[in-house]
Amino acid sequence: TYVGRPEGDEVLSLAMSLLANGLAAAGHDEDALPVQEADLAMMRRLGDSEDSILVVQSNLAMTYASLGRLEKALSMERDVYSGRLKLHGEEDSNTLRAAGNYAVSLHDLQRFEEAKSLFRKTIPVARRTLGEENVLTLRMRWTYARVLYLDEGASLDDLHEAVATLESVAHLWKRIFGPAHPETQKAQEALKGAREALAKGGV
Repeated sequence: TYVGRPEGDEVLSLAMSLLANGLAAAGHDEDALPVQEADLAMMRRLGDSEDSILVVQSNLAMTYASLGRLEKALSMERDVYSGRLKLHGEEDSNTLRAAGNYAVSLHDLQRFEEAKSLFRKTIPVARRTLGEENVLTLRMRWTYARVLYLDEGASLDDLHEAVATLESVAHLWKRIFGPAHPETQKAQEALKGAREALAKGGV
């Protein structure tokens, strides 16, 4: 048992992280949440590395999102992205992943203008540094297209861009991962949704 060990004991911190991750992986988000929050608070008190803290914050944001606490998830994702940007710069893969997660949170809350702004700043960086066929690049472009065509205020230019983006993403995804990959069909469905939105016309 870890009861009675000093708070600074690395074994206790590791045990808390493993417990939280195990609970979250098993879908027990309600149980994982207080453990993750306590782990984060302890790491901050002990002056743990910024990188380690950002990992826990990112996991905590996912738990908030799974529990429907979208505003809390957004706030945490914003902090993680800001922290990664300061530590590693805009071209680091962890920074780009954090940007993608932050944008997804904006998408989930239908804060489309903010999501579009973030994607327009980060997708060119992802394409340049990670490459067109990188999974993260493809997912960022995919979500960006959804942001474009799901916005009720989308213009015709937005809808044309969404269709063109998803045509590219769906083609690349199928070529890279094959027609049997579960995400390949989802990409085709997203493309269909964008085409239907274009057929109805923009603002």
